[in-house]
Amino acid sequence: MELNGKVAIVTGAGQGLGEATAHALSEKGALTICADIQLEKVQRVAAAIHETGCASDSIQFDVRNLESVEQAVQTVLDRYGRIDILVNCAGIDHTLPIEELTIEQWDQVIDVNLRGPFLMAKYILPVMYAQQSGQIVNIASTAAKRTWANASAYHASKWGLVGLSHALHVEAREHNVRVSTVVPGGMRTPFILERFPDTDPANLQDPKSVAQTIVFVLSMPDESVIPEVMVLPLRETSWP
Repeated sequence: MELNGKVAIVTGAGQGLGEATAHALSEKGALTICADIQLEKVQRVAAAIHETGCASDSIQFDVRNLESVEQAVQTVLDRYGRIDILVNCAGIDHTLPIEELTIEQWDQVIDVNLRGPFLMAKYILPVMYAQQSGQIVNIASTAAKRTWANASAYHASKWGLVGLSHALHVEAREHNVRVSTVVPGGMRTPFILERFPDTDPANLQDPKSVAQTIVFVLSMPDESVIPEVMVLPLRETSWP
């Protein structure tokens, strides 16, 4: 079990890639903290993990809110004494042309997709530095590699997240902490299928495949790090 005994936090674990990642980490032996702003969803995911005989817990907090993040990190430390893995999966979008996108919608996308990973790193990296070990995986998107119409806030947030992630990779490795970026192509998750019901599922990939990529990144030998990796459906239409 490559991740046996490690304490992992997965944000956005209530559905989609976050849920698949929580299951994948637990199957590899991690004690997975399922985190989301929607408590009922992460309680369901944590319960499902328990039913498989794996260790899990759930916690509700808002990645956009400074006090909420700080309290959540302290709660995990009080319960388990350490944090070994953070996977920043939480993400949203408002698919609108710029003239229709409100300031509030712009702020919401940037706050969840970029401010959230920043706040999580700000409060968790010092814990990992003290441990002299730990890994952070930030979930970007092919939206950080090219652009399409009606997604300006989402593109800005994901391009920014890749930059933040690489900057943290440089800072953290001096403390024996690894930071990686996973860039997934389209997945069969509510994030796409509920907003774009006409999408051909055959052009998308199972989120479990991306979750296995995250496990691979986390399972590298201590002397190695994968700063960035892209995983696409074979019939990907948005990249290249």
